[in-house]
Amino acid sequence: MRIHAASLGLLYEGPCSGGEIGAAYVRFPDGRRAVLGEGNPASAPLLEIARSAGIPAPHYLLVSSRFIVQSLLPGRPPAAITARLVDEMSAVSRRCAGLLRNTELQPLHLYLQSPGPGFCLHDSLAQYSPRSAALLSSIRAVPLLDLPGDDLVHVDFHPGNVLVSPDGTITGVVDWDGAGRGNRAFDLVTLLFYVQRHAPSLAPSLIAQALELAPPLVLQASWAHMSLRQVDWSLRFHSVAEVETWLAVAESPPPALF
Repeated sequence: MRIHAASLGLLYEGPCSGGEIGAAYVRFPDGRRAVLGEGNPASAPLLEIARSAGIPAPHYLLVSSRFIVQSLLPGRPPAAITARLVDEMSAVSRRCAGLLRNTELQPLHLYLQSPGPGFCLHDSLAQYSPRSAALLSSIRAVPLLDLPGDDLVHVDFHPGNVLVSPDGTITGVVDWDGAGRGNRAFDLVTLLFYVQRHAPSLAPSLIAQALELAPPLVLQASWAHMSLRQVDWSLRFHSVAEVETWLAVAESPPPALF
């Protein structure tokens, strides 16, 4: 990141904490601080829509062929998944309702029957173990290709992609690279996937909200997508222990969702 910052005329300050891909704090010559990382320029209009709904999303300040410099939002990543955090993230999700109703954006593809572009790969699960291969078979059996709905869906809506103030208020929602059109229940299921692992006592409120928003097939497809994405990513970038932990989560969806 230091080399890329210099090529853009920016001063490199150091890596940002958290995140899977990696980002860095940088400074413009005029002193403004920002964040440099890989990103998707196509998501810029969706960030504008999110901000218009009162969601604290960043601005894209500079876009290169591979990297994006975006505004530095206040706050820091949450230290733990708490009831306050789940409530705050649920409130952000509610603001996403119907935001893409008057757009021509295509619905999000779920990659349940074929691999995604650099994520949601199928071969990793097929080859790792009989257990992961069985999970892949169950994922491929879900008969839904695209996510229906007119909501703005963040797609990677987990605690590592929000910033909070000292009192727990969300001050930023970052990493909108994969955002698109669908049912916002998908984001609640994404959050539920992490809650099931780290704070299962907080799951009932998320489950209740998801059940009000989407039919069983959409919830099943959302869980299947998260299972594929998280296990595949862990297989390629994390430890065996992490893989086994996420396999256990993927294999144990809340019965109420189905």
